[in-house]
Amino acid sequence: MPLSRRQDLLRALPYARRYARALCGSQSSGDLLVAESLRELMAVDDPSLPPRLRLYQWISRHHAEHGGTGDTAGGMPPLGRKLLLLTSLEELSVNDAARVLSLPPEQAATILEDAHARLRSCAQTSVLIIEDEPIIAMDIEELVRQCGHTIAGVASSEAEAIKLARETRPGLILADINLGDGGDGMKAVSSILQHQDIPIIFVTAYPERLLTGDTIEPAFVITKPFEPLTLAVSTYQAVSGGVSLN
Repeated sequence: MPLSRRQDLLRALPYARRYARALCGSQSSGDLLVAESLRELMAVDDPSLPPRLRLYQWISRHHAEHGGTGDTAGGMPPLGRKLLLLTSLEELSVNDAARVLSLPPEQAATILEDAHARLRSCAQTSVLIIEDEPIIAMDIEELVRQCGHTIAGVASSEAEAIKLARETRPGLILADINLGDGGDGMKAVSSILQHQDIPIIFVTAYPERLLTGDTIEPAFVITKPFEPLTLAVSTYQAVSGGVSLN
């Protein structure tokens, strides 16, 4: 493989990790898919797709080959979940997402439309927001409500987040990383998870810093600013645990 394409693959790794982790519902399973895909891609040179799309494609294939399943009884079929993640979290066009999954564009559009309908009918949950900027917190509250969820509380510091989580026992935590003078969102979440098992979505303007694969990192990361659909898809994946590998 030419050096330039290898470099393009390496630059795409943070986004590949985000997709794979959200797909599987865990860092370990997602990063394993990425490592397997990258190892095989480095050994071949296939210019039919841009490196980033090719990496998404191999991750999706490995996931299916390893027995990735999903709830199809009133829930979300695996192809629908992948299309939602590729078009919302990874911001691909429907046509590019179809190429990744080797689907005709018309079929991908139909599956995606069905996935959107299923997403709107999903069970809702209560969300604890950890965000120190009042205006941003208000915007996130509105987005959370647009997704059909309720607000368990809004915390602007580590101490307040731990207290609210204990009092409200939310179904999901949406946490900023940097809380300014209020501390560290990741530390707050770490303390909360010692006593409660709650799905977490981290929100950051710099997702690459949480997608290195070098240490324990979040399974769900979305980038500021984000759209309501991105939040809805990420929330569904976090609450449902992603598409597990059998």
